[in-house]
Amino acid sequence: METRRFGRLGYPVSAMALGTWGLSGDGYGPVYTKEVDKVIDLAVELGITLFETADVYGDGEMEKKLGARLDSKQTRVVTKIGTFLDETPTEKRFDEESLKRSFAGSQKRLKRDRLDAVLLHNPTAATVATSDGVDYLKQLVEDGLIDAWGVSAGSSDVARAAISRGADVLELPYNLFIAQELHQLTDELSANVTAVLVRSVLAHGLLAGKWSVGKAFLGHDHRSKRWTQQGLRRRLAQLEALEPIIGGEVSSMRAAALRFVLSNQLVTSAVLGPKSVAQLRELVEDADDGPPYLDDETLVELPELLASVGIEV
Repeated sequence: METRRFGRLGYPVSAMALGTWGLSGDGYGPVYTKEVDKVIDLAVELGITLFETADVYGDGEMEKKLGARLDSKQTRVVTKIGTFLDETPTEKRFDEESLKRSFAGSQKRLKRDRLDAVLLHNPTAATVATSDGVDYLKQLVEDGLIDAWGVSAGSSDVARAAISRGADVLELPYNLFIAQELHQLTDELSANVTAVLVRSVLAHGLLAGKWSVGKAFLGHDHRSKRWTQQGLRRRLAQLEALEPIIGGEVSSMRAAALRFVLSNQLVTSAVLGPKSVAQLRELVEDADDGPPYLDDETLVELPELLASVGIEV
């Protein structure tokens, strides 16, 4: 598997990371415990060295799984803190005292005294700009308790605030349908040598290219609230218009979507979200012969093709 430099820290990590939200059962429904174990073990076997999680995924169970199954000398773990599920409704807290408690819990569950990277979990731009939580994470770096700090951002405004405060790592949504905000950050990210993790690579399964107009989701699946039927029909029509990029080594829409993300050299690692060993194998096979992941002709033509269906890149 291709490796890429982890921002200014310089060490190599796999260009694909294993994300654990889907495995936690929080987003898409329950996953058998044995299957979770198998997916983590297979990721290591396939050459994945970077793992992404949060202290609240599975109410801490995903950190425990990674702590139990990963060799700390061979793998890197990025975790996120600042979300508190014991509050109703769920609350975000990024003050120093709250983050101290969260960090201590992550250390214990991951079984690592020194953590690789800790991110604030989807704060606002104002929070990043003013919160003493950022100063706390910086102090953890200075104290040698974490290697890197960063922000899991939902928008370019949040990302810019994080960059301005010197974040080592950013996590952003990025896929064929949501590309513009990352592209707008090219200069800042390049100048600061920031590590970039990208999530939602397949737009929660939409870009796998296997759904029909009548696709339905169970109530515990977060996608049941993400799209209206009208919105889903529009997205599927856009997806159909992108089929010309499939061909040759790009064997499916899923492969095209993954290869689009991996073709961007700003991306340090694409966070995959498989729920099974079969899904993980398929994703790794989709990119197995890259780089290059997409040929020059496709990369040149893709912005115009996306614009033709109303998607700006």
